[in-house]
Amino acid sequence: MEHAALRRRLDETPAESIGALATSDDAAGLIDGPHRPAAVLVPVLHGANPGVLLTLRTPHLTAHAGQVAFPGGRIDPGDATPEAAALREAHEEIGLAPEQVELVGRLPDYVTGTGYLITPILALLPDGLHLIPNPDEVAEIFTLPLATLLDPDAPERRTRLFRGRDRHFWVWPHERHFIWGATAAILVHLAARLRTRAP
Repeated sequence: MEHAALRRRLDETPAESIGALATSDDAAGLIDGPHRPAAVLVPVLHGANPGVLLTLRTPHLTAHAGQVAFPGGRIDPGDATPEAAALREAHEEIGLAPEQVELVGRLPDYVTGTGYLITPILALLPDGLHLIPNPDEVAEIFTLPLATLLDPDAPERRTRLFRGRDRHFWVWPHERHFIWGATAAILVHLAARLRTRAP
């Protein structure tokens, strides 16, 4: 999909197009105390191979080891905005230079079961960028094709018993990776936004 078509789809979304999707279905009743602010970059690739850029976290990390995630992390005191935090983290994790990023807005905030309040920052990137994963944090960089994201039958709703109650969450199909949790939910929000706009 070309840049202009993606830009139009991402620019604006009526609030009702997200609706209940913006709620964090994995966090209710699990969080004690204040939420910790975090930001992730949601990089949408345009060009010949459109998709969403994702990372696989290294298996030795103390939190969310081996999970699929967007580039991002905690908002530090020195970060002026969530956008600044997401850009800083993306540069540290995958070598993405801020000047290569076109920021296009935000998706709804998302509260995780581990107590983070995530602000997802939407960005457009050309495909074909030479990105280098930081081996201390990222095991692999890969993409979820845009065709999968736009398929309304692609995400699957699953249920698992956790701490004595049913926990409901989304899972996206991928040939090599298990995409679930906050990352999958943010992808559901992104898919809803992309499907509401004419190309």
